Amino acid sequence: MPSWILKEYLTCFSPSRSIEASVKTDTALESSAAMTGTVFTPALQAMPHVKSSTGDMLTMPFLDVCRLVLPVIEKFGSSMALVKSDIGGNIDRLDAKYATDSTSYTLLYEIVRKEVAENTAKKSASCTNGLLWLTRAMDFLVELFRNLLAHQDWTMHQACTEAYVATLKKWHGWVASAAFSVAMKLVPDRKKFFSLLGEGNLNADIENFISTFSPILQENHNFLKSVGMDDMKAS
Repeated sequence: MPSWILKEYLTCFSPSRSIEASVKTDTALESSAAMTGTVFTPALQAMPHVKSSTGDMLTMPFLDVCRLVLPVIEKFGSSMALVKSDIGGNIDRLDAKYATDSTSYTLLYEIVRKEVAENTAKKSASCTNGLLWLTRAMDFLVELFRNLLAHQDWTMHQACTEAYVATLKKWHGWVASAAFSVAMKLVPDRKKFFSLLGEGNLNADIENFISTFSPILQENHNFLKSVGMDDMKAS
């Protein structure tokens, strides 16, 4: 990848974070990810717990699900390395905010409500921005796997490109779009990629991933839209 594109991609893919942000390692989650099954199994097992008994989105369970999606991204190899770092950084940002007052921030959207009230939500370093771009990145992954199931004749490159157009492209400037196009040239062969996803009923797990995660992500969008924070673009 040309160095100038790489530099811009690092700053533009998700403008809400620095590429130096580390991905939090959680021993319990790693152990869960090592269980027998497909790479989707741990995340699928965690998804039913993202909401409280009253239907509110819980901060840590939602972030845990996103962490458990990271091993899925790793299977793409170097083509998705920056995406993984971006997602991990936004998880860390929200996690750090939660750690400052776990009682007040038990519910995910309380973090956003506080920033909206303080007029800090639109800042590039805000947790609101972090949640928005985290949700958008997960939208991309869901759409990518939807493409792979629905279009058996598509190459990985085509499936990734179409998913990008349907989810992230409209929020990116031309530099970020160009950088993404370059990165997608590094995606693995489709057959090889599927061989890395684990043993079990892979298609069923992918379908479950799509059908279960999509409503969660849509709920994030609905809330962010309700407070005027779902349309921020890359600067």
